[in-house]
Amino acid sequence: MTAIAAAAPPLSVIFDLDGTLVESAAAIQLALNQALAAQHLPELPVATVRGFIGHGVPHLMNCVADHLEIPRSSSKLSQLFHAFSAQYEVQREGNTLFEGARSALQALRLQGVALGLCTNKPMQPAKTVLQHLNIEEFFDYIIAGDSLSVRKPDPQMLLVARAALSAEHCLYVGDSEVDAETAHAAGVPFLLFTRGYRKSTIDSLAPWASFDDFAQFPDYVAKFLREIPEA
Repeated sequence: MTAIAAAAPPLSVIFDLDGTLVESAAAIQLALNQALAAQHLPELPVATVRGFIGHGVPHLMNCVADHLEIPRSSSKLSQLFHAFSAQYEVQREGNTLFEGARSALQALRLQGVALGLCTNKPMQPAKTVLQHLNIEEFFDYIIAGDSLSVRKPDPQMLLVARAALSAEHCLYVGDSEVDAETAHAAGVPFLLFTRGYRKSTIDSLAPWASFDDFAQFPDYVAKFLREIPEA
């Protein structure tokens, strides 16, 4: 008897993490300030740290170095990087789900949508957050900032996630300029969550659509499946 291959799901939805599903600026600030204090450096307010989020830990450290006028090649920055990374891996306090995000993930699973996560956060800190907020189980595939030799906005991370989920159509959900550039470069339609860490106008990011409340999310998925837009 010939085995019948399982049909590919009609849709995969791939999410960014920080600023999209999770408000994490306070958690990153707490981990960073602990590392700064250990190095006898001044702590930074959350509004400042928020502006450094999106490109991964190396970029965050470079922003901190420039802000505090620490040479990027200095041993002090290297020590700060290692201290921050150690705390970041276990940082739970300060991470909160955006309202309605859990319900949206549950609804997608019930609809048979394949779910992925594509984040510049390193894998261990990402898993710490997902487990702390009890949402790791929703994701069929996770790719993180240390999974490949490149990070977003290089499209390779998103392309790998899309291929791993093997769905007929794919939608990417993110909150920032980095996410928009990644989606456009990968040829994946981009849905913008407007309450995250972006600094640009909505129109300048050229999303397929934008939303500010996860209660609206099922409507956008239904609209996407009706239209199947090009990136």
